[in-house]
Amino acid sequence: MKIQLSEHFTYKKLIKFTIPTIIMMIFTSIYGIVDGIFVSNFVGSNAFAAVNLIMPALMIVGTIGFMIGTGGSALVSKTIGEGNKKKANEYFSMLVYLLILLGFIFTIIGVVLVEPATKLLGADEAMFADCVNYGRTLLLFLIPFVLQNCFQSFLIVAEKPTFGLIISVVSGVSNMLLDFLFMYVFKWGIFGAAIATGMSQLIGSMVPIIYFIRKNDSPLRLVKAKFEVKAILQSCVNGSSEMLTNLSMSLVNILYNMQLMKYIGSNGVVAYGIIMYVGFIFSGTYLGYAIGTAPIIGYHYGAGNTEELKSLLRKSIKLIAIASLVMTGIAEVLSRLLASIFVSYDVELLNMTTNAIRLFAISYLISGFNIFASSFFTALNNGLVSAAISFLRTLLFQVAMILLLPIIWGLNGIWLAVVFAEILALVVSFVFLYGNRKKYQYV
Repeated sequence: MKIQLSEHFTYKKLIKFTIPTIIMMIFTSIYGIVDGIFVSNFVGSNAFAAVNLIMPALMIVGTIGFMIGTGGSALVSKTIGEGNKKKANEYFSMLVYLLILLGFIFTIIGVVLVEPATKLLGADEAMFADCVNYGRTLLLFLIPFVLQNCFQSFLIVAEKPTFGLIISVVSGVSNMLLDFLFMYVFKWGIFGAAIATGMSQLIGSMVPIIYFIRKNDSPLRLVKAKFEVKAILQSCVNGSSEMLTNLSMSLVNILYNMQLMKYIGSNGVVAYGIIMYVGFIFSGTYLGYAIGTAPIIGYHYGAGNTEELKSLLRKSIKLIAIASLVMTGIAEVLSRLLASIFVSYDVELLNMTTNAIRLFAISYLISGFNIFASSFFTALNNGLVSAAISFLRTLLFQVAMILLLPIIWGLNGIWLAVVFAEILALVVSFVFLYGNRKKYQYV
């Protein structure tokens, strides 16, 4: 039986509704990991370092998809909750068309700037050509990339989270198979990795477009729409926290790589890249839950159901607390196994990466609460509070810790930077949740 946004959500319904999105985010992370495994084992550690050096810069231009997807879905779900489905579809369609236009513009700019950006990131001679080759190839698929990110949120508003999961699985399996074909069979190297990723993104974006163009049984469909500046600005403000999160993560990743190049060279970049791949699985669980619950929260906020908001907040905090304990324990126990998947061929690098994962994994105890708090305010259409939490958590606090802690603890200080940043962000999240309790009546 299909669960609708308007229903009362018990623990069972909440888990059932969000689990496809959680699995989708985890699976997306897994096929990203497979991508890294192929590059590391079949192309080499220098190519793997090159991918991880240029990827944050590529993610910066892709943040518009996250912003429009999360911010727009909050606006659209609120509009549906208010009973205006016609206007909701116009908003949805307008935002999709806007993304296509912006994707085209940023593709042109990115292709021109990828070479100077690679120099700015500090790529050495061994990495430079791979960085440029990988970056330019992936930029040609920027429109599918931003649309894929956008549809992850809108498929939940359409009450089709399972369909979103199926699309993600098909896209991910395609990426894995093409990785094997292009890198192992055809020996295309880093170019093959980029083409495989780009083609999987094409699948992940075109299937939802075809679905929403045709008549369907969901609340959403692509229709004729004109650009409305007010709605665009509201969507951007609503989604600014998610954009800031992804933008900040990219900038912070660049800073991490620069610090690691300074302290231990390219091996540090490799180790950090592995942490990011592994971390995607654990943070993906939190992100999946946050994305999955946002339309529910947005709907009930629009409908004025304060009792349901209280219930959703209380249940979410309990579920995240349980998940944080389980996932941190898993990460600590499996740290060496996870590291060996990528760098079993180098004992010194394996030991360093294992230690890095163990220290970094402490952050999983806390990060889920901060991710949900930011998403919660996005769903309430309070983009400013959501953005403030994201900005402090993913940029200001992390930058401060990355620069400060290595002075005290050396290399371990770099791995622990995110832990201290999450602790500071948790305080901020609590202050905002407590301070806005009367305005939104969620406690």
